[in-house]
Amino acid sequence: MATTTSEGLTMRRRRGALGLLAWLCGSLFFLPVAWMVLTSLHRESDAATNPPSLGAPLTLQGYKEFFGASTGVSPWPPLINSFSASLMSTLLVLVLAIPAAYALSIKPVRKWSDAMFFFLSTKMLPVVAGLLPVYLIAQNAGLLDNVALLVVLYTSMNLPIAVWMMRSFLAEVPVEILEAASIDGAGLPTVLVRIVAPVVAPGIAATSLICFIFSWNELLFARVLTGVVAGTAPVFLTGFVTSQGLFLAKVCAAAVCISLPVLIAGFAAQDKLVQGLSLGAVK
Repeated sequence: MATTTSEGLTMRRRRGALGLLAWLCGSLFFLPVAWMVLTSLHRESDAATNPPSLGAPLTLQGYKEFFGASTGVSPWPPLINSFSASLMSTLLVLVLAIPAAYALSIKPVRKWSDAMFFFLSTKMLPVVAGLLPVYLIAQNAGLLDNVALLVVLYTSMNLPIAVWMMRSFLAEVPVEILEAASIDGAGLPTVLVRIVAPVVAPGIAATSLICFIFSWNELLFARVLTGVVAGTAPVFLTGFVTSQGLFLAKVCAAAVCISLPVLIAGFAAQDKLVQGLSLGAVK
């Protein structure tokens, strides 16, 4: 009896230590975000002090500057461009990735593992290495400063990751359900839309969110291939770093505003995201 009590006490202490460690790790990730939000609420003179003043008066001037209080430059066109390119590319990725993952998991093709590693190998090339060819092709095609070009690029960048993720999710679909649908005369489009998609909905949500975040945060292609018309939110954010200096309060305010759509999407889909990431786990 005493041994059982001792083991239970040891287990509770171990769980408590692991819980404390988890909170410490979470705090390490949260503190930079909290620091950024606090800095965005300071005046430039207070934000530029080293170390920054924690007790400085709070103000919304940084957010007013982000929305063009003094310059008259609106952030809405870049935000709309980012949202349009990210959303359209994510939808296109799903349309292409789900049938491909279906063929590689439920209806496996020959040497499917080689195909999977080929998809993954496309992510090994540094983005900057393909920047000049992409720029020349876009210039000759008249697609510079065009949101459609970003949609195509973001789709090609996220498609390998989406295929890998969706393949692991679709591998969990019971084959008996698909066989029953085939016996009932359901075609492939019907199977994908009415049977596969509802079963792997958490996985689709997780894949969609990750592709959306990657597209929203992309800077290099958007910086080089866009200008006035198709500039995205990250490009607009870099505009606050000027030759006159780095205005920390305005940069932090812009970063907070640009991060909000992704944070809202993450919080809204967090249940589906957790289910999706655990759906493809190894048995």
